[in-house]
Amino acid sequence: MEARIRGGRTVATVGDEHLMALIDHTSAVIYMRDVDGRYLLVNREYERLFRLRREDIVGLTDHDLFPEPIADAFRANDREAFARGVPVQMEEVAPGEDGMRTYVTVKFPLTGDDGRAYAVCGISTDITERKRAEEEVRRLNDELEVRVRQRTAELEASTRELDAFSYSVSHDLRAPLRAVEGFSQVLLEDYADALDEDGRHYLNRIRANVGRMDEMIDDLLHLSRATRSELRRERTDVTALARDVLAELAVAEPQRSVAADIPDGMVAQGDPHLIRLVLQNLLGNAWKFTARCTDPRIRMSVERQDGVDVFTVSDNGAGFEMRYADKMFDPFQRLHSTAEFEGTGIGLAIVHRIVTRHGGQIRAEGRPGHGATFRFSLTPAP
Repeated sequence: MEARIRGGRTVATVGDEHLMALIDHTSAVIYMRDVDGRYLLVNREYERLFRLRREDIVGLTDHDLFPEPIADAFRANDREAFARGVPVQMEEVAPGEDGMRTYVTVKFPLTGDDGRAYAVCGISTDITERKRAEEEVRRLNDELEVRVRQRTAELEASTRELDAFSYSVSHDLRAPLRAVEGFSQVLLEDYADALDEDGRHYLNRIRANVGRMDEMIDDLLHLSRATRSELRRERTDVTALARDVLAELAVAEPQRSVAADIPDGMVAQGDPHLIRLVLQNLLGNAWKFTARCTDPRIRMSVERQDGVDVFTVSDNGAGFEMRYADKMFDPFQRLHSTAEFEGTGIGLAIVHRIVTRHGGQIRAEGRPGHGATFRFSLTPAP
């Protein structure tokens, strides 16, 4: 391909018809301009996009075809390619049928036998749809960030409300309970002679229910904290925690003798405070539900299953019907009456929430009169 003068204008002649056919049939916009910015050649795609014939374009400049800011940008990019002497890539914009369109353009100088650049060639690929898609993604991300900030603010407000509620439960609700407990104690101590056996029995029942209510408040607060407290993951000695929990249970009921098997070396990655709550509830249940066994036994173990450590807490106590297994992790769900075993029905709900927050799972197995087994993990399955 070479350039020559015809009728006072510089035009391009093609020595290779196959090369010109290739240029005309590509989807890219291809053009050539001389050092003064006059068009020497454009391909069919250029004609199609700008609705101009090549015969009418040759000899014109970008300032004859486009608004001044666009033409100035094209000319500045041509000059950069001439100055650098190597292919240069940039983004350019030009008007189209549906508004401004964006092109990624590669411009490179053409040199003659004397080594001097006499023209610049440009190859432009339309990337408008990609740019619009990127802009849409940015817009959606901006909207998402706004929604996340709004949702975060709502959650923070809810957390503050929950904190206020927890404070009210912990202090305001306990105040009348303490009053009931105190006056009941005064009646039993100072007016015992004025009360018959039934009266003393009723007062003792009042005090017992006050104690149960106080325990329920504690469990509700534990449930709230298990859901909202910051989760800290660190290497936790599960063996030490389990043995410490069992020691506390033994101190509370020194008259009981329970065979406990807690193996050495059990560790987990998780929040030590929350893991302790899990063990307090699971081992506490095992301790409680073996109260009527002649040979109570509690066992804990861990094994690797599908890349995850699965901990097991089992006992040979009262057990339960498997048809209730799915309900027992809901708050206030009890499988035994308070006459049989004390409790609020919140402990397993606390366990479930803590395990779930760690990304793990928990399941229960049992048979009436043959004990219960709880298996839980503290890490997500791979």
